[in-house]
Parts: sequence; C-alpha cells; structure tokens
Amino acid sequence: MNLTAPSRSPDARWIVVVLAAVCAGLHIWDLPAAIPSVKHDLAMTLVQAGALLGVVQLAGMLGGLAVSLLAELAGERRCLLAGLAMASLGSAVGAAAPSVTALMVSRAVEGAGSIMVMVTGPGLIRRHAVQSRINTAIGYWSASTGIAAFAGLAGSAMILQVASWRLLWWVVTALTLASLRLAAAVLPAGQSRGASSAAATVRRIGATIRSPRPWIAGLAFACLTIQWMTVVGFLPTIYAQNGLRGIWPGVLTAVVGGLGAAGSIGTGPLLQRGVPVRALLIPAFAAMAVTSVLTFAVNWTMLPAGTILQFVCVATYSLSGAAIPATLFRIGVDLAPPAGSAPAVIGLMQQLFNAGGVAGPAIAAWLVTLTGGWQSMWWMTCTFAGLGGLLSLYLSERRLRITLAPRQTGCRPIRVGRQLGISPRVCDVGSPSRA
Repeated sequence: MNLTAPSRSPDARWIVVVLAAVCAGLHIWDLPAAIPSVKHDLAMTLVQAGALLGVVQLAGMLGGLAVSLLAELAGERRCLLAGLAMASLGSAVGAAAPSVTALMVSRAVEGAGSIMVMVTGPGLIRRHAVQSRINTAIGYWSASTGIAAFAGLAGSAMILQVASWRLLWWVVTALTLASLRLAAAVLPAGQSRGASSAAATVRRIGATIRSPRPWIAGLAFACLTIQWMTVVGFLPTIYAQNGLRGIWPGVLTAVVGGLGAAGSIGTGPLLQRGVPVRALLIPAFAAMAVTSVLTFAVNWTMLPAGTILQFVCVATYSLSGAAIPATLFRIGVDLAPPAGSAPAVIGLMQQLFNAGGVAGPAIAAWLVTLTGGWQSMWWMTCTFAGLGGLLSLYLSERRLRITLAPRQTGCRPIRVGRQLGISPRVCDVGSPSRA
C-alpha cells in the first residue's frame, strides 16, 4: 500500500488524526495505574502524585493559544507532527528520570507535545472529513481521550504486572513514533502562511478571544475535565486502597474510561439527527452530579459486593458525561467569529480544558488530605457539574448561530402556471464543507 498516494477511503485522513490524538492521550493515561509503582520507586507523596497527574496538562493550560498561532503560521499538519515528536521525546526522557522533579519536567514536555496535537486535530478533521461525516468524525475525536484512557489504563495494568513503569514509558514512546510516521505519510502537506501574515493571524486570534462564545464553551469543558479526569486518574489508587490487587484496579478503571469513549462516539448520531446542544449538555452534567454522589458519599466498603456496586456507579458517571466533549468539540469548530480563527477557538477551549485537568487532581488531593478520605470527592464533582450546567444554558444553536445537522438532500416541487403542464422540482444539496 502506497501511503503517500491519495487514499481511496474518504475517512482515512481523519481516522489518522484520531489515532494521533489517542497516542497523545496515552501520555496522560500511562500514569494513573503506575502511581503506586512510581510512589514506591521515587518516594513520592500523594500531593506530588496529584501534581504529577496534572503537570502533563500544564503546557496545554498555558499554551493553547500560542499553539493556535503556530498552527496558523506553520500549518496544522506540521504542528501535529511536531507535537507527536515532542511527546515521544518527553516520554523517552521520563523513562530514565531519576527523581520526581525530573519526571515532572519530562511530563511537562509530553504535555506540550500533546496540546499541539489536540489543538490542530479538529481543524484537520474539519478540512478532510466530508460534510456528511463531520459529526461522526468529531464524535470519534472527542472519544480519543476515553479510548486513550482505556488503552493506557488496561495496557499499563498488564505491563506493570511483569515489568517496571519505565518500560511502560518506552512502549508509549514507540506507539507515538509509529503514529507520527503514519500521519506524515497519510496527511497531505499544507501551505504555511509564513511570517508575513503573522500580524493578520494575531488579529484573528485577538478577535476570537474577544468573543464570549469560545470562553463559555471552554469553561463548560473545564467543568467536565476538572472532575472526570481527576476521578478516573485517581481511581486505580482508590481501588488499591480498598483492597483490590493485581491488574484489577487498572482494568476496572480502563473500563470506566472506555465507557466515556463509547458514549462520545454514540453522541455523533444524536448530533447528526439535530438533537439540541443543551438537551445533551444539561442532562449529562446533572447525571454526573447524581452518580458522583452515589460513588463517593456512600461507604461501599461496608456493604456486601460494595466494590462492584461502586464500580457500577462510577461507570455510569463516566458514561453520563460522555456527551459533553463530543458536543463541545462539535460546536467548537464553528464558534470562530467572522474575523476570527478556528484554531484559536480550539486552542482556547483546550487551554481551559487543560486548566481543569491541572487543577482537578490538586484540589482532590487537598480535599482527601483535609478530610481523611475519598468521601469528600463529591463536593468537587457536584460543584463543577452544577457550574457546567449553568454555562450550558447559554449554548443554544440559535444564540451561537450554528447548525449541527447537515441539510437534507432531496427535491421539492415548485409552483408554475398550470398552463405549462410541467412540474419542475428544486433540489437541495448538502452544505459545502468549509476548510
């Protein structure tokens, strides 16, 4: 197969972009199941573990808009490839890290590479997916975090049974390098704008960040990540403290992450059918609040089969929130103002997304240390679920001036004089794909 030739499948290019996002996500989800091993090997505290979970997203919290500028000037394809290379480098350095500090620095580098992939991905999908497949493609893109969580947690749980966490880092490095090679072969080279257009690009980014719509969508996104990534990130530790041993903490957590991916993929057809944005977001945040209370407020260790029941609750929690990233990513590609920048919208949303990922584990570790147990986690999850629901009230298609469902194709008769004896028909075609 000649990968440099145009692909016969119209879906091949966006599928490659999704695979790149999954590999970028592995640099986040290789850690949770490995925390007990890393704590033992590097004498790490629980608060340091929370910081280590969040530091991989620090670059995304600080540099999302900067990456969008780079994507505008150098091209989204080049930015994505550079991000995969940087994530691979950070992971390789982390595999040899002699201390917690060195590991944190290496994971910050991984985070910088990951954010370059995540900011450029939706734009590449918008360009390469046919119009009728946009909602499906974005559904898979938004599921990339859940897919990475499932693969990272399940794979790491198995690898850690027979090898150290350092080998796990090398495996993630190799997978990311393979994704880099595939993306370089399949994605066509794009045109870079060059330094001469830097001023115009900065003006477009400025117009974007002055618009309230990307901020509201990004803050709603942060309300999801600050709780979901914290819960899933600490779940192997919670299970281990509850007495589960072997691969089970990682495997059960992987299933929880995988359900999030399945739910995001399943949201695509709902968007395709025109289900309103608020009808997806508000019930999802509400369900997350309820199921998080059931997960953490109840002392399941005192009940028969309590671990199984708690798993059902947290699995429902993950599945409930799965509609949120799919919906927000889908509206995000259309939220740029007329004089704005689509990559800047995604960059801003990713910046807020990652801010939640950085803050969440630190808040949770502080709460657990303060209260002496995981039962206080629902204070945080319910607070941000409620805030996310309130922000979602603003996100209606009419207010955002967007249409999610593609126009239906078909023909309709038009009235003409009966004396002509003919009945011509006007046919609609789908909305053209925007670059």
